[in-house]
Amino acid sequence: MTQRLREGHTAAPYLPERGGLPTLRRAAAGCRGCPLHENATQTVFGAGTRSARIMLIGEQPGDQEDVQGHPFVGPAGRLLHKALAELGIEERNTYLTNAVKHFKFSQEGPSKRRIHKAPDLHEMTACRPWLVAELKAVDPDVVVALGATAGKALLGSSFRVSEQRGILLTAPPWDELGHSLDEDGTSGRKPKDHQASRSLVCTIHPSAVLSLDPPRNGRAVGGETRRGAR
Repeated sequence: MTQRLREGHTAAPYLPERGGLPTLRRAAAGCRGCPLHENATQTVFGAGTRSARIMLIGEQPGDQEDVQGHPFVGPAGRLLHKALAELGIEERNTYLTNAVKHFKFSQEGPSKRRIHKAPDLHEMTACRPWLVAELKAVDPDVVVALGATAGKALLGSSFRVSEQRGILLTAPPWDELGHSLDEDGTSGRKPKDHQASRSLVCTIHPSAVLSLDPPRNGRAVGGETRRGAR
């Protein structure tokens, strides 16, 4: 049984002092910064190169991501890849990651099927150092928050997808993620000069599209991503 997360849990001690994405990925594999690692199969770090123009940030790995060790390889991920391809956004220009790097789940029924559980604020905060390190390493022109968890990891607990969806925002400074939004819907913090042109757009997570009855395609997600990339 995973122990209760304390406010003091953080991934910060596991971050290397220097190095790029390969170094971060190797270090993240040994992260024990919060109890979520206890039941997860492995750390699921981001995928892509430092030259990526667009970073898409989801919630956490799902069941298939946890097994395979790569982000967005399950049903929602396949929908996302399809939507991006249909809109002409090349994968070499994207970096895919999650706000939380370990799969959080419960097991129910005789089959002990693993049921997704949303990360809480403490878990997002504990894992944030990895997200900050990825943002600094890639320094994308556009950040796309896929769903509420990613939005809160970037913009604070007051974030609401229903209010911020599809609105082109200025990305907050990478070192200041997670601050609450002001009344005007911004973080209230000016980015550094070199980051002033970085954009942030929030949309629904592809899994939300799959849950619709009947399921729809991912054009809404892809379209809002493209809006930020213009």
